[in-house]
Amino acid sequence: MTSLQDRVVAAGFAAGWTLLPYLPKKPTAAAFRAVADSAWRRRGPSVRRLEHNLARVTGLGEDSAELRALSRAGMRSYLRYFHEIFLLPKMDRAEVVRRTHVTGAENIFDTVAAGRGVVLALPHMGNWDQSGAWLTGSGHGFTTVAERLKPESLYRRYVAFRESLGMEVLPLTGGAGHNFGTLAQRVRKGGIVCLPAERDLTKNGVKVEFFGATTQVPVGPALLAVKTGAALLPAILWFEGDDWGLRIHEEVPVPTDGTLQERTAAVAQSLVTVFEKGIAEHPEDWHMLQRLWLEDPK
Repeated sequence: MTSLQDRVVAAGFAAGWTLLPYLPKKPTAAAFRAVADSAWRRRGPSVRRLEHNLARVTGLGEDSAELRALSRAGMRSYLRYFHEIFLLPKMDRAEVVRRTHVTGAENIFDTVAAGRGVVLALPHMGNWDQSGAWLTGSGHGFTTVAERLKPESLYRRYVAFRESLGMEVLPLTGGAGHNFGTLAQRVRKGGIVCLPAERDLTKNGVKVEFFGATTQVPVGPALLAVKTGAALLPAILWFEGDDWGLRIHEEVPVPTDGTLQERTAAVAQSLVTVFEKGIAEHPEDWHMLQRLWLEDPK
């Protein structure tokens, strides 16, 4: 049964996609910053978790003024993401492409031009939906997997939103149950798959060392690269003024020796090592308000 809170959230998202594109941008952006600041001042469980995660990334003390300032910037970044996704469906795609400042785009385009599939793996940073709009606006559709949000109406709206940007969206759970096979088929045919890759939602991930402690990450990106030969490219995203920054890193190498499990684990470790550098460079744009490390209390 859907809770009242779930229904309210779903109604809020519906209103956002329906109304915000037609309202003045500056006042609505200011309203989202005010919401971020209010949540930050209350310092509820999500904000405290964000601060704990940022403390591990930066080495700042959890009670320090510097960390509090960083978490405020982090909450503003997080709410900026939500403000922007309500505007994206009505934004001119050429404007999205023009305002996305990309380093390493050739790592995608040259690989696909050579007939080889690509797995883009990214942490929860910046505006990942906007980066998807950049990619489709550059002429490259792709397949992704979406968390099954509650209520179902919110999940369907999110899927419709992403499909409107040119993405093919598969459900993480509750679908036909053949996600890996479908993703493998896409990259074997020279297509592109984009997957979030630093937080495991399935409980079947692979353990890695991340900022000095053990966490579990989704196995899919690394396993696709190992089993299909697709190029695994880490992507780092951040906000750059009013625009967006995106760096596509070079391909993560796949070891030739070892068992399938060992090779997959090695690729996953190499992937998150790239993530570490990108997150450390843009910690305010890493939207990790959930428990991540296995040693942390639930």
